[in-house]
Amino acid sequence: MAVINVLDHQTIDKIAAGEVVERPASVVKELVENAIDAGADAVTVEIKDGGTSLIRVTDNGGGIEKNQIRNAFLRHATSKITSADDLTSLVSLGFRGEALASIAAVSMVELISKTPQELTGIRYVIEGGIEKEQEEIGAPEGTTVLVRSLFYNTPPRKKFLKQPQTEGSYVADLMEHLAMSNPGVSFKFIMNGQTKFYTTGNNNLHEIIYRIYGKEIAAQLVPVGFCEDGVSIEGMLGKPVINRANRNYEIFYVNGRYIKSTLISKAIEEGYREYLMQHKFPFCVLHFRIDTERIDVNVHPTKMEVRIADGPAFYDTVMRAIHSALHETEMIPQVTLTDGKSDRINRADSTANAAKITAPEPFEQRRIAAEGMRFLQTAVPEKHANVYDRGRNSFQHPDHDRMKETAVYAPETGQIGTRHPEEQTPGPVQSAENLSAAHMEAAAQNPTQMELFADKILSEQARPHFKIIGQLFDTYWLISYEDKLLIVDQHAAHEKVKYERFMKRFREHTIASQTVNPPIVVAMSSRERECYLKHAEDFAALGFMIEEFGGNDYAVRGVPLDLYGYEEKAFFREILDELADESVTGTPESIRIRIATMACKAAVKGNMRLSRDEAEQLIDELLTLDNPYHCPHGRPTVISMTKYELEKKFKRIVT
Repeated sequence: MAVINVLDHQTIDKIAAGEVVERPASVVKELVENAIDAGADAVTVEIKDGGTSLIRVTDNGGGIEKNQIRNAFLRHATSKITSADDLTSLVSLGFRGEALASIAAVSMVELISKTPQELTGIRYVIEGGIEKEQEEIGAPEGTTVLVRSLFYNTPPRKKFLKQPQTEGSYVADLMEHLAMSNPGVSFKFIMNGQTKFYTTGNNNLHEIIYRIYGKEIAAQLVPVGFCEDGVSIEGMLGKPVINRANRNYEIFYVNGRYIKSTLISKAIEEGYREYLMQHKFPFCVLHFRIDTERIDVNVHPTKMEVRIADGPAFYDTVMRAIHSALHETEMIPQVTLTDGKSDRINRADSTANAAKITAPEPFEQRRIAAEGMRFLQTAVPEKHANVYDRGRNSFQHPDHDRMKETAVYAPETGQIGTRHPEEQTPGPVQSAENLSAAHMEAAAQNPTQMELFADKILSEQARPHFKIIGQLFDTYWLISYEDKLLIVDQHAAHEKVKYERFMKRFREHTIASQTVNPPIVVAMSSRERECYLKHAEDFAALGFMIEEFGGNDYAVRGVPLDLYGYEEKAFFREILDELADESVTGTPESIRIRIATMACKAAVKGNMRLSRDEAEQLIDELLTLDNPYHCPHGRPTVISMTKYELEKKFKRIVT
């Protein structure tokens, strides 16, 4: 008979640590989140050997009081909540009180901390969950945590770590996500003695994306700002030209927490649906603010998952926010004729400039600020003295808040400056860090897709200025518009027009049906029957004629006209399965795919000659659509080439 043993605390700690501390990146995540919760606006992270030999996290937050140090390393000891009721109003990133205890159980930890009220700090050493030292020392305000020899006392856990370079890449990826989740915090990341990246903490998400992903991505972003039904969405959407083959670049945060959510991913992709080809995924960095009572973050030990109340309504809100932001943006890909050599040189230069930027340690920022204040108080008359703004890392005029100037990035010039709400152009750059950032951003002046215009090119207002030159290769129509050459793919354009016509018929229940004899008998489960009855109008709108056949069987007596070889019963099942998914709102994807196929088959093909009058009519109808830029399968209907690019190629302009 098996004997039930009561485990000792050290064994319990090591087992529990496995849920929180999976690898070095887990340690960094917990420590940085603690720093942010402590009010830090500058955090430095240093790792060596992928974080297995050393992890150092330094912040300028509020610190830990001396008599609370020991409590901080007790399991389930936290300052974030006091009872389970607090979970419904949680605003902090951490709340379980497991991080420090779990880290200390499997490593050698040294903590140095000082609060603003104390004259001295405290140094505390704990190894394998056992206290070793505690002493008072001189220290700057804030907290530094050093984690050495991770998993030194749990060899099986250490054995399953990957190579240091791989573990380091996981930490680097984490730091990038943390930087984008907290634009108001200055992050510095050091790996094996080399500074990998640094952010200024000036609340400029665009600048952070530039530093992490480069100018090609930064030049192709669309800002989004949306607020409805208690949900706020802000951030950057990548234009369709920078699509990806996987979902790794769908980055989103809920109340400042980086998470993974199938519901949000599907909603974002639905908003992009008209702009991307199948099996392609968008680039986006989005911040969601949701009432804490509508979400549950206490789902997974890593806090990477959340549950959202009223998922279908939230899905619809996100989808409409994405679609609305993209709809307001000109989406004509612009052809460039550069050879790529200059782009490589610019990219290398910008990388070198980024490496030259040095970031002060968190505790140094306050020292620099204090020195700056003393200088200004003695060298500048009091009524004109500037004050140090910690959030912007710069010296500001005391009337700065009244003036309400904010740091802005101007993509048309690549400059970062300040702008008053009533001003239309950036003002002068306010800080040395912004000057450095402006120098880096200046390289991002060669966009490969058009920016937002007040008057769109593909619009009925611009139509009178179109001059049709002729047809090329019996497929493309050339159009002159001001200083641009537009090239229209007649098949993609006609397919889009046909698709919108078919979709209109679907919405108006006017799609033609064809009778099936004998009828197709379909057996449904209870759940499928409930789903069908709920969406019977959708099937009728598509052209299905269905009636009860007895029991759980239904007879399909009519199907949509022109299915183009698609098996009727399989089509019905596909739609039914998709409608059973609670996240589906609007038109099911399977219906759209079929309608897109119908439009493709019915559209004029390439290598088919159109008359000028037919081309004029096609362009006129294309301009009436909400999204005239892409066919239903995501291919562009029109591309653009500027006069400037042509003159560069003919050496009329030499750069």
